[in-house]
Amino acid sequence: MPGKLVIISGPSGTGKTSIVKHLLNSGLNLYFSVSATTRAPRANEKHGTDYYFLEPEEFKMKVESGEFAEWEEVYESIRYGTLKSEIERIWASGGSVLFDVDVRGGINLKKMYGNKAMALFIMPPSIEDLEKRLVLRASETPEKIRMRVMKAEAEIKLSNQFDTIIVNKVLDTAKEEVLTMVSSFLSSK
Repeated sequence: MPGKLVIISGPSGTGKTSIVKHLLNSGLNLYFSVSATTRAPRANEKHGTDYYFLEPEEFKMKVESGEFAEWEEVYESIRYGTLKSEIERIWASGGSVLFDVDVRGGINLKKMYGNKAMALFIMPPSIEDLEKRLVLRASETPEKIRMRVMKAEAEIKLSNQFDTIIVNKVLDTAKEEVLTMVSSFLSSK
């Protein structure tokens, strides 16, 4: 049923991206919501595909004119948000929107869209396990990993504001659990 939103949130390193890719390949008529950000593109990231990369002033103007469904300053001076036009674009195509957003963004989207939205929190089995996953990624400095772990501890405290918490101990099991829940949600009236 078009016009719904599926929100996947959780700390960095919990498997959100893998779960989102699984959902996108499941044939459920879900379309990924491309977020806007003020951070610089990483290697191989494309504007309009991975993110809408906006200058800080442009982002601020869009906030002031009410163009965001939600936005947050996720890290100091780095903002992320969901443009209302992105949601409307997907709904106009007859699909439902799939989000991979930070925890506060997920909470804000759920508050805004209520029963039209299903909010899932992807939880690591433990903080120690999460830290190991981040180290194995080998994509960030030890200082950035510590920062992400501290942020994860704060985000986990907000998990009770989501519809469901999925503990990702085994990725394939978590993928199937999420797929079952999302499929049921999308087929309900």
